Amino acid sequence: MQRNKVHHVYTVDRVARDLGVSEELIQELTLGLEPEDGVIWVYSANDDDGILAFNDEGIEKVELLLEECHRVSPSKA
Repeated sequence: MQRNKVHHVYTVDRVARDLGVSEELIQELTLGLEPEDGVIWVYSANDDDGILAFNDEGIEKVELLLEECHRVSPSKA
């Protein structure tokens, strides 16, 4: 039986801090991503909206999207 091997995720604020960009930019760039891309939503008892989070593959995808964003619109990043 195949089991999910993800054992940790990073919240969008952590990823933004580590990559030196805004949370808003990451959220905008990742709008179309799916769980297969390493993106999940995490919900707590007091947070009905959820928090965007990424596994290691998701962070790699964010980095690629940021590189593309820098090439297309250097002033945006």
